Amino acid sequence: MTAPVVGVVVGNPRQASRTTKVAMAVAEQLAVSIGGKVGPLVELADHGPAVLDPDSADVRVDMASLSAVDVLVVASPTYKATYTGLLKAFLDRYGPPALDGVVAVPVMVGGAPAHAMAVEVHLRPLLVELGAVVPTRGLYVLESDIDRLTAVVADWLTGAVTALRAVRIRD
Repeated sequence: MTAPVVGVVVGNPRQASRTTKVAMAVAEQLAVSIGGKVGPLVELADHGPAVLDPDSADVRVDMASLSAVDVLVVASPTYKATYTGLLKAFLDRYGPPALDGVVAVPVMVGGAPAHAMAVEVHLRPLLVELGAVVPTRGLYVLESDIDRLTAVVADWLTGAVTALRAVRIRD
């Protein structure tokens, strides 16, 4: 059996964002905890309007690479108490059950604790609709906690790793 691959998609419209930093920290710690490796990183900001172009070969390539991972970290900043339109437009290109067998980890970054449930109320159902398995609660990271990101992710992972390990990662 090969090592599980952890992929990342970031729905922030800005490249190299705090959301990317958070998503990569989750992917790296998660990969270590499940004996896997970090695979593709797709920053939707790299595609911009091409996300809306059904003929964009680059977007199709990224979609295929993410469909092939074992675990997918799906990250977005919190916009108006939910995920970004850019992430929604990208995920809308997948038809259900495009992510069948993929274990998904929803992650959101926000400025206020009042929006902490957005990861569960909005992002989780979208991933489940696409066929992903979401075995643990998502992670909501406050912008004010990014300076202690390693500890925040480690604390979340302590509670999540048992459920993540219990899911049969596809062969």
